[in-house]
Amino acid sequence: MIPGFSHRKRFSDLSEQEVLALAISSEEDDARIYRSYAERLREDFPASASVFEGMALEEDGHRRRLIEMHQSRFGDTIPLIRREHVAGFYARRPVWLVENLGLDRIRDEARQMESDAQRFYEIAAQNSTDAKTRTLLGDLAAAEAGHSDRASELVAENIGLDADAEEKDAAHKQFVLTWVQPGLAGLMDGSVSTLAPIFATAFATQDTWTTFLVGSAASIGAGISMGFTEAASDDGQISGRGSPIKRGIAAGVMTTLGGMGHALPYLITDFWTATIIAFAVVFIELWAIAWIQNRYMQTPFLRAAFQVVVGGVLVLAAGMIIGSG
Repeated sequence: MIPGFSHRKRFSDLSEQEVLALAISSEEDDARIYRSYAERLREDFPASASVFEGMALEEDGHRRRLIEMHQSRFGDTIPLIRREHVAGFYARRPVWLVENLGLDRIRDEARQMESDAQRFYEIAAQNSTDAKTRTLLGDLAAAEAGHSDRASELVAENIGLDADAEEKDAAHKQFVLTWVQPGLAGLMDGSVSTLAPIFATAFATQDTWTTFLVGSAASIGAGISMGFTEAASDDGQISGRGSPIKRGIAAGVMTTLGGMGHALPYLITDFWTATIIAFAVVFIELWAIAWIQNRYMQTPFLRAAFQVVVGGVLVLAAGMIIGSG
């Protein structure tokens, strides 16, 4: 027996009654997941919330029919068996891992849920040697395929082109506010503000290892500071900018990466080789900042590039002058 899996039954060892009970519990779980998605989306995406409410009702209908089938064949007592009790049975991701990833991710997860159930029942039916069990599994596969078809109908009924465009625009705006904006601020801070201490140290000492240590300390310290500042400055309730934890992570990570980009070249022992590579990295970082501003913030590229380059050059020059002095 494999440790940790001895308590699980193989699907091939389940009786027809247990297979039916497993289908009932799975339908119940899926209905609860869809209702959780609907509740999560109701405020910002009411049309999609209606779709998931409809899908939950469909799952309820299938569950009732499965219960009626169980009552007619095996009586009122339904065995307690769930997905986690069966080795190899498809699993569902915890709702909290999916619901915070945006509208498209939730829709993809719902499609995957129906596809997983359909595929599993089809494979199980093919491998079954019992005629009644094979028929039962085939019926379950057809039911899951019907769920997918009904989901498409519900999308067509509840989400027109205008509503879909509005929801996608709202999702994009939320993504920008929660991830792009704080991440961009962090990247700008990390890439620009660390130029002065890194290059001042480089030209003052011409010691690549010391420069790397100073650059790493400046980058990590700035990342921690930016992350906590972003998370503590706005809880997102009034501004609508989303989770402070997400924004703090985006700002902190991007600040650290922005600074480490031109600190890492100083792992090279030759000073001028490391410095030339660091200059090239700075150029790439500044170009990336201008591109992100143009792509997500609708800032004209030339204006964004001019602003970033001017600021970066001034800070870089200050560091070099101070270090050389």
